Amino acid sequence: MSERADIVDTGHKYRRAGRIVIDAPAQVIFDIIADPYRHPEFDGSGTVKKGSAGPHRLSKGATFGMDMKMGLPYKIKNTVEEFDEPTRIAWRHAGQHRWRYELRPIDENSTEVTETFDGSTALFPPALNVMNAYGNNQKAILKTLVRLKELAESEAAS
Repeated sequence: MSERADIVDTGHKYRRAGRIVIDAPAQVIFDIIADPYRHPEFDGSGTVKKGSAGPHRLSKGATFGMDMKMGLPYKIKNTVEEFDEPTRIAWRHAGQHRWRYELRPIDENSTEVTETFDGSTALFPPALNVMNAYGNNQKAILKTLVRLKELAESEAAS
């Protein structure tokens, strides 16, 4: 059982990803991710503070707001662009960069989860270098996946 996530080489300069095996069914994990009001529970960046608008259950095309803080507080609106329950969900905000979770069931009680920050879809991908978005997001992904693992395994056991 891995208590840490591994970096995934995406082969693309504007994408960062990590992967972890979670001892929980894919549906349990997907249900956590698909509820934006739960994102602060597993966010490893420390920037997601609370869900502030939108449904408690995401779907393709759904929009949801998040209260964020990176130095100063701000709000961000996201739109779900990919939704294939229980294996894939992705959203983007006005900057067009995307966060994606891919869940691959290993068996009925364990799932490989890959999280990707995709800056290649941004309006101007090199601009994300200015705020070190690629490096910061790589670190945050690894922390997020460990937190998601702890949360999902706890829920699967109860």
